[in-house]
Amino acid sequence: MGLTKSEIFTKQQNRIAVIAKVLGHPARIAILEHLINLKNCVCGDLVKEIGLAQPTISQHLKELKKIGLIKGKIEGTSVCYCIHEENWENIKNILSTFLNKNTTGSCC
Repeated sequence: MGLTKSEIFTKQQNRIAVIAKVLGHPARIAILEHLINLKNCVCGDLVKEIGLAQPTISQHLKELKKIGLIKGKIEGTSVCYCIHEENWENIKNILSTFLNKNTTGSCC
């Protein structure tokens, strides 16, 4: 596999690409939607709701947590996950700024 040469791109371009990659899996979108609707839940609830194995859900949670979309709080023997609201707003702004760029003009 070739190198991505991410160093030749801006910090913002790299950030958008990382966000898009994490959001590029439907299970992660389902997890986010579930957390938005319920405000918080534990991994076991997500396993029941989404229908994937616990290790798979845990891996998806790890990726969402890595970019800061969610956060977890230890409660006994489990972790309660919720949307990280400040980071959620920041990521919404990053994506909105990118997607709201004017594309009008001639093409080819």
